[in-house]
Amino acid sequence: MLSNYLKIAFRNLLKHKTFGFINIVGVAIGLACFLLIALYVRDELSFDRFHAKADRTYRVLRTFLNANDGTVELKLGTVAPPFGPLIKQDFPEAEQVVRTLNNNALVKHGDHVYNESRILFAEENLFKVLDFRVIIGNPDQALVNPFSIMLSQPMAQKYFGNESPMGKSLRLNNRFDFMVTGVFEPLPSQSHIHPDFLAAFSTLRDDRVYGAEGLRTNWSNNSFLTYVLLAKGAHPDKLVKAFPAFQNRRIEPKASTYSILNLQKLTDIHLHSDTDDALDADGDIRYVYLFSAIGLFILLIACINYMNLATARSALRAREVGMRKVVGAFRGQLVGQFLSESILLVVFALGLALILVMVCLPYLNDFTQKQLTLSQLINPGFLVIVVGITLLTGLVSGSYPAFFLTSFQPVSVLKGKIASAMRTGKLRAVLVVAQFAIAVVLIISTVVVYNQMDYIRNYKLGYQKDQIVLLRTVSDSGIDYEAVKQELKRNSAVLAVGMSSRIPSGRLLDSWESYVAKGDSMAPSKVILKALSVDHDFIPAYAMKMAAGRNFSRSYATDDTAAFVLNETAARMLGWKQPEQAIGKAFGYGQRRGQIIGVTKDFHFESLKQSIPPIAIFMEPKRNGWISVQLAGGAGLQNGLAHLESVWKRRFPERPFTYEFLDQRFGRLYTTEQTQQTLFGIFAGIAILISCLGLFGLSMFMAEQRTKEIGIRKVLGATTPGLVALLSKDLLKLVLISLILASPVAWWGMTQWLEGFVYRTSISPWVFIVTAAIALLIAFLTVSFQSIKAALMNPVKSLRSE
Repeated sequence: MLSNYLKIAFRNLLKHKTFGFINIVGVAIGLACFLLIALYVRDELSFDRFHAKADRTYRVLRTFLNANDGTVELKLGTVAPPFGPLIKQDFPEAEQVVRTLNNNALVKHGDHVYNESRILFAEENLFKVLDFRVIIGNPDQALVNPFSIMLSQPMAQKYFGNESPMGKSLRLNNRFDFMVTGVFEPLPSQSHIHPDFLAAFSTLRDDRVYGAEGLRTNWSNNSFLTYVLLAKGAHPDKLVKAFPAFQNRRIEPKASTYSILNLQKLTDIHLHSDTDDALDADGDIRYVYLFSAIGLFILLIACINYMNLATARSALRAREVGMRKVVGAFRGQLVGQFLSESILLVVFALGLALILVMVCLPYLNDFTQKQLTLSQLINPGFLVIVVGITLLTGLVSGSYPAFFLTSFQPVSVLKGKIASAMRTGKLRAVLVVAQFAIAVVLIISTVVVYNQMDYIRNYKLGYQKDQIVLLRTVSDSGIDYEAVKQELKRNSAVLAVGMSSRIPSGRLLDSWESYVAKGDSMAPSKVILKALSVDHDFIPAYAMKMAAGRNFSRSYATDDTAAFVLNETAARMLGWKQPEQAIGKAFGYGQRRGQIIGVTKDFHFESLKQSIPPIAIFMEPKRNGWISVQLAGGAGLQNGLAHLESVWKRRFPERPFTYEFLDQRFGRLYTTEQTQQTLFGIFAGIAILISCLGLFGLSMFMAEQRTKEIGIRKVLGATTPGLVALLSKDLLKLVLISLILASPVAWWGMTQWLEGFVYRTSISPWVFIVTAAIALLIAFLTVSFQSIKAALMNPVKSLRSE
């Protein structure tokens, strides 16, 4: 019986090649998009699940509150170093606690010298919490002794080639020799950390590195990634509820009023983090939900296409159904026939979809920086999903014609009553509106995302960001950076050179309480300001504008230790409505005391997703880890870069010359949004393509159904434009209805998305007008092709066709 169903289904596909082709291609594209998105989503959801104890491993978070109003000031995924041992000591539920500290250093072995940024100092019990595959060495002993280091396999190859690295040494920052005690495999791409080196945490107890006293008592350096492995059966909420009393006991009596501790599950770090530091991976669960919905919507559009065309053609098969019933066919057999045809078509479409996935997967990997492979489809669980989706698609697509058409009495079918009724196409109208509504939502979303990104690219930040080259300073003591700056400026292509503790596009993570004059003394203002240490030339190098007062000057010796420059936001929050009112006022910040010499116009140091914070700018040279160089444009850019490299190699011959451009760093702040922009555009195009395939098939079917009518109208004098309008207007009306229904949904969704930006564009009515014009034009071109073809047919031939 099944073979008979398949044989008849195959014959129907061959008999109606055009409709078969449209259906197979439409469903194949829908399935290919679904499979590609499913691979992406599966990869996103699998982060850190390869760790055997992931279900009871947590990261400690620390949130700082504004003392004035209790709002969140700063949320970090790292904490101060004393927390780890004290949590282990105070909470029996904490089976293991391990601290890590990420660092960068110059690493040297023989002639190999590289700047390495993924050096992780880790406590010796790291391997009892996280799963590293150690290839060489004893994981229980490898990180016990100070100045021990383990290398990832690529790093071992990079520094030692085919030689065994065990027992050999690497020199870090030209100061310390670390002995290699092991080699490990790199963590999978689905990990929130990717260390190239694991260094013994005990090294930090050396006073030349960090100091044992600092590890015990430094509550302000919140740079330590701390994991807690809970005992089986322990609940994290119990610890979180006890954390306020723990802080008040261990730090100071009111510590819990400004500092909140929390626990975050290891498997939630990638997709559920909203911390202010830069250690988290760039995943976001909202985008996983979004693209999952898009994948399902595109597959739904493909299914709607098939249902539309199958329903339309069902009228032509009404007599076949009637004859089958007359000769004794049961309804179940007829349902089986229709469903087998649908499933056969979807199976063909799946084969084509897999080919499309193979072709597109390398481009998706390049775009998303992932390592997705077709072999992941062979995973038993995922394979069940693929097969299930394929069968479900076939069943859903063929369900209406199968169950609706077979429900009528054969007498009614043979008299043509059903065929006439089905030509009204009410269901087809609903389906066309649904699929075009989805496509319109995607088009509007694409336009809004593009407008927002264009708005960000052209937004005035308050300083010069083009042709700014960034260099990291060398931490070795004894280097005269003032002399280095003067040497850098000896080239006409170098316009300005400044130094600072942080650079635009990064987060201002340092903050302290400020103090203002109250009578003859200084009193806390209860305003927390962000800290930015600079030199005399930083503000001119970025062409920042002064709202009042002056910049730091070498003519005033006190500027080095007792001068402050605020931004306008800070001056306002401290009570000075006009910037001029702040000039000359006594001011304190942290442990520093002095006076305000200037107020800059507000500038966007951080991402436009954040509002402008209040900033205190001062001079503290030992904090300045960045050199900002403004270069001339055009040919001067390459000349300037060559000059920077020559100075660097002369001054720091042991250190590779590396640099980056500020505008590129700003671009990376919005990588996720730019990815969204591109993906929305691709998916909107695919949705429109599939929808247009359906419109093309429907218009062809409708033209075939009205062949005799067209011939009669032409004989009676109807013009070609009039016939095209007649054949097109019904489908174009449906597209117009879909625009009316989809626009409010798209407006609401993109308004929610724009809420993520403090500085954002508005959704202009032109977005909807342009979208409507594009959708109607595409639909008209699709439908008119068949309409014009039918209208141009010889009326004699049209009348003979029936």
